[in-house]
Amino acid sequence: MNVGIGLPVGDPATLLTWARRAEHGPFTTLGLLDRLVYDNPEPLVALAVLAGATSRIRVQTEVLLAPLRDTALLAKQAATLDRMTGGRLVLGLGVGGRDDDHWATGTDIRTRGRRMDEQMALLRRLWSGEPYGDGVGPIGPAPARPDGPEVLFGGFKPAALERVARWGDGFLAAAPPSWAGGLFDTVRAQWREYGRAGAPRIVAQVNVALGPPPVVEQARAAMHAYYAFTGMPDRMVSGMLTTPGEIREAITAYGDLGADEVMLYCHGLDPAQADRLADLL
Repeated sequence: MNVGIGLPVGDPATLLTWARRAEHGPFTTLGLLDRLVYDNPEPLVALAVLAGATSRIRVQTEVLLAPLRDTALLAKQAATLDRMTGGRLVLGLGVGGRDDDHWATGTDIRTRGRRMDEQMALLRRLWSGEPYGDGVGPIGPAPARPDGPEVLFGGFKPAALERVARWGDGFLAAAPPSWAGGLFDTVRAQWREYGRAGAPRIVAQVNVALGPPPVVEQARAAMHAYYAFTGMPDRMVSGMLTTPGEIREAITAYGDLGADEVMLYCHGLDPAQADRLADLL
């Protein structure tokens, strides 16, 4: 079972410390979430910095809100980061559920799923080296992988799950083990229905905080603020795992469900959590 770390967004200056500690630990991936109207670092810019400070660990958006972005520019940014990291980029994508993010970019939240599908068709074409369109040539550079960086889709609705089989390489599941299994089964079944070879890569995400009480409380406060827009932040925070036993049990449970990787998402700022989690593993 591979295990990655989701990075906190409250203080971008600490992320290099997190990345270096994770690089020297047992972790396989660094993850960073995306919002626009929020006090968080832009993920592609931040992950480019972190990739330059590391040499082994993957860098992953979880999830980048693709409908907020210009598709041609996103294709170029992702291909550049993938190429310069030797294929270490994992592009986790989602549609975004915050009205204010869409207001700020002038995009229509009601058509975000349709826009995502249109974006994926163009992204795959551009990453394969085809021209943008009539009178417009290809957009380079070529990514490290011939068909572009690995793409994971997050989400829970049927259209989001189907998108894995239509356009993606795998599924990013921010769901507890108690109901993640059904999502995994649906994704795998649709993968077969679309005639895809092999199997989708399954990545689970769980929120954790490991350390003395002030570290845990700060993580809970940060997570509560981030999920306030859902109307149920208390419920979200209650699912945070805060003991070594809980975290080990979750990793084992996801493994039993066939997950390939578990991302331990840390909302607290203390980078020593990377060392504590490494010791736990």
